[in-house]
Amino acid sequence: MRFAVARGATRLIDLHQAAPMRVLFPDPEPGEPPLAALVNTAGGLAGGDSVTLDVALDTGAHAVVSTPAAEKIYRSLGPETCIATRLDIAAGATLEWLPQETILFDGARLARRLDVDVAPDATLLLAEMLVFGRHARGEILREGSLADIWRISRGGSLLWADGLALGQGMRARLDDRFGFAGAQACATLLVVSGAPLAEARDAAREAGAAATLPRPGVLLLRWLGGAGVVRDGVADGIRLLRARVLGAAPVLPRLWTC
Repeated sequence: MRFAVARGATRLIDLHQAAPMRVLFPDPEPGEPPLAALVNTAGGLAGGDSVTLDVALDTGAHAVVSTPAAEKIYRSLGPETCIATRLDIAAGATLEWLPQETILFDGARLARRLDVDVAPDATLLLAEMLVFGRHARGEILREGSLADIWRISRGGSLLWADGLALGQGMRARLDDRFGFAGAQACATLLVVSGAPLAEARDAAREAGAAATLPRPGVLLLRWLGGAGVVRDGVADGIRLLRARVLGAAPVLPRLWTC
């Protein structure tokens, strides 16, 4: 999907969708940018499923992309579930990529890749959260695999690279006190902006997030712990960064609170 400024406002100008992924456009709150809701009509993804997501913002556009619920990755009998996401943000544009959490069922095998190209004067607010097992059902993630790769470029040059790989011995690494220390979930909230970010970093630290400026123009927040605690931390981080960096209302996408 592609957004552009037309007749003085950001509007959807191109959309292609195919099952099981659909995009809905609920009315945003007054004063908020357009909201795109990514909906998996199958209810979850199984081994062998492959999904490609492409979002582009033309010059000066501002849009929010989220999900109406958590994404579920089911137990696999062998093949991986593959998700490839591409985000392109043109000059002066702002993209808020704020999906709700991804839940890995016991035995899930997920290979996920995120590639982002941000123009030098564009802004990105990006959140991702992983939950290790269905804790509300008492399920513990004991086996499976995860390969989660991020590549973020600005003006065509690599700005930030990250990767997480869990496979054989996954449970031991999740329990290791020098690894995930038994956490139910982990999350990352990342900002790429030409605006000063030190004040937002300090405010995030005061709010309890692990926050750092790994490179000029990049602010990174991370959480590790109980699933509910991590989700609440991410929600607070989104509100804080919308206000401190985007100059927007300190609110969540309405999909998070419906």
